[in-house]
Formats: sequence, C-alpha cells, structure tokens
Amino acid sequence: MLVYWLDILGTAVFAISGVLLAGKLRMDPFGVLVLGVVTAVGGGTIRDMALDHGPVFWVADPTDLVVALVTCVATIVLVRHPRGLPKWILPVLDAIGLAVFVGIGVNKAFLAETGPLVATCMGVLTGVGGGIIRDVLAREVPMILRTEVYATACIVGGCVHAIAHYYFNVDLEKSLMMGMVFTLAIRLAAIRWNLKLPTFSLEN
Repeated sequence: MLVYWLDILGTAVFAISGVLLAGKLRMDPFGVLVLGVVTAVGGGTIRDMALDHGPVFWVADPTDLVVALVTCVATIVLVRHPRGLPKWILPVLDAIGLAVFVGIGVNKAFLAETGPLVATCMGVLTGVGGGIIRDVLAREVPMILRTEVYATACIVGGCVHAIAHYYFNVDLEKSLMMGMVFTLAIRLAAIRWNLKLPTFSLEN
C-alpha cells in the first residue's frame, strides 16, 4: 500500500510540474493536459516497455492516468497566475516526484527479477523519462542534459535502494524509503545551494 500511495503522489506531483511549466509558456488547455500527462506517466511508460514485464502500468490499471488528468484539470482551475508563483515551487515539486519515481522504478525492476544494475537504470529512467519528454515538448534543453545535479541524484538514490535490497536483504519498502531520502536530499541541496556539475568542453 505504501508503494501504491507513493505512486499516486509521484504521478500528481509530476503532473503539476508539467502544468506549471505549460502555464509559464502560455500553452492552451490541450497543451497543458498533454504536458502534464506525459510528465506524469512518460518515464514509467518507457520503463515498462524496456522491461517487457506485462502491459504498461497505466494500460493495466488506468488509475495513474486518471490521477494525472484530474490533477492537471484541478491545477489549471486553481492556479490562474503561474508566473506569480515563487520560483522554488516547480523545482521542489519536481524533486519530490523525482525521488518517488526513482524508488518505484527500482522496485518494479526487482519485481521483474532484474539485477541491481538494471534496477538502478530503470529507476533513473522512471525518474527522468517524463521530464525529458516534457522539456522536449516545451522546446527546452532537458534538465538531465544540463549541468544540474539531477540524474546524479537519481543514480545515487537508485544505487542506495538497489544495494540495500539486493546485497543487504532490506525489504523493498524500507529500501525504497532509503533511496528516496538520498535522491530527495541531493536534489534539494542542489536547488538550495545552486550546485552544478562541471561542464565538458573541447577547446581548439
């Protein structure tokens, strides 16, 4: 049940982040719905297709899709002036959704009987996949390709989760919480102190 409610939370939070970005870009209502929904379910969709372990999650159970749609509509109605919101709202909401989705991705990979490396990769993919689609549709450079400490937080949290469960036999719920704490703490620290990764450049 814990994993289920965390899944609902992550879906809602990612949908909100997509809607807020769409609002800042002044998209029409259809564009807002598209951006919100793909942000919420995009990463998990790619993960399930990669694992090929049964149907995609929102096809087997449309709850997440319904949550994403309802959240998008509610956010459109309640948030009329996204440009007036504090700048930290979108990054913090995104960080929460990121931590939740990484944990769920690692768990689903283990349930599909993968090893810790693949589980970590699936966690990262679940966390960043929807955001990549969101940013591409919004004509922005995806956050994962910038110097933001974003994918790094996913990797560390996913590794903690996978190692705790696979090598130390911590049950999936506890290891999920451990991974979430690491992912969220690193991402929030990067937001708070504007931490960046070094850039790679070739000079002539």
